[in-house]
Amino acid sequence: MRNKLAVLACAVTLAATTAVTAFTEISATAATGPAVTRPVATPRIAAHFDLARGQMPENIALEPDGTADVTFAAARQVAAVSPAGAIRVLATLPAPADGGVHTPALGFALTTGIVRAHDGTLYFLYASGTPDLTGVWRLRPGGTPHRIAALRADGLPNGLVLDERHHRLYAADSVRGEILTVPTTGGDPTTWSAAPELAATGFLGVNGLKIHRGALWATNLDGGTVLRIPFGPGGRPGPVRTTATGLTGIDDFAFTGRGDEILAALDGPGTVVRIRRDGTSSTVLTAADGLQNPTSVALRRGTLYVLSAAYTTATDPNLLLAPVPGRVTGAGNTPGDHR
Repeated sequence: MRNKLAVLACAVTLAATTAVTAFTEISATAATGPAVTRPVATPRIAAHFDLARGQMPENIALEPDGTADVTFAAARQVAAVSPAGAIRVLATLPAPADGGVHTPALGFALTTGIVRAHDGTLYFLYASGTPDLTGVWRLRPGGTPHRIAALRADGLPNGLVLDERHHRLYAADSVRGEILTVPTTGGDPTTWSAAPELAATGFLGVNGLKIHRGALWATNLDGGTVLRIPFGPGGRPGPVRTTATGLTGIDDFAFTGRGDEILAALDGPGTVVRIRRDGTSSTVLTAADGLQNPTSVALRRGTLYVLSAAYTTATDPNLLLAPVPGRVTGAGNTPGDHR
């Protein structure tokens, strides 16, 4: 069985490497980007994950005690990782009949975005390339996972955010270049925005999502942009505004609590950057700190959490923790911070 898992990991890594070839080109130019600054203290690797078992962490939601609920992309799993590094698998989703080879852009089935409600319910996305499995899934504490909304099999559901006050989820489709909304009770999805700024230009478009100060914020991986879409009357989207550029490979992100300041993961370059309100950025963590294709970040009580999936490095998927000095609350990363 172990050999089969190793073969699977190799196959998944090959697929991911093929899909993100452009990232290596980005990495080559990363050295000419912003200088490394240190708004974070000494980082440490809290957990090393098993690449051979498909434990490539894609997204993160934090529990009140600091436990990280993560999606393991290639393993099709949701797991809880304690601050000490203990791993507990909460759910494993069924594999598609074709093995996931028709999953758009990537060629393997994967769990992606995850959010947590105040009652401990987890909502997460699964992209399988098949209509029977692709969609929004829900996992209540101590329960089993159930799909509550089917999403298009020709898309790649990726980033996810919860508006708990209005009982709605917003999901980014990185292949189709749109943001969908689904009630937390489940049901048919509705396209909330398909603005041209969300589109892919070769690989993946709209990616990470957050709700912050009356707007839905998004990243575009191909475009290297951070986008702000205000909520208009009735929750409809207002005009898209680009707030930062030049961040090709940007994945998920988190607000620091200092206004609109952001910390974001750049997958291909293998860095975490600080993005200021004026759109300028500086690098705060690199591969030298242990990053390997970072996919997502989260903040809680002055601690920065960074997941690395090792999609192209194929060496050490991990969870990194770093204290962040000063007043950092992680605003914009919880279900209660919204319009």
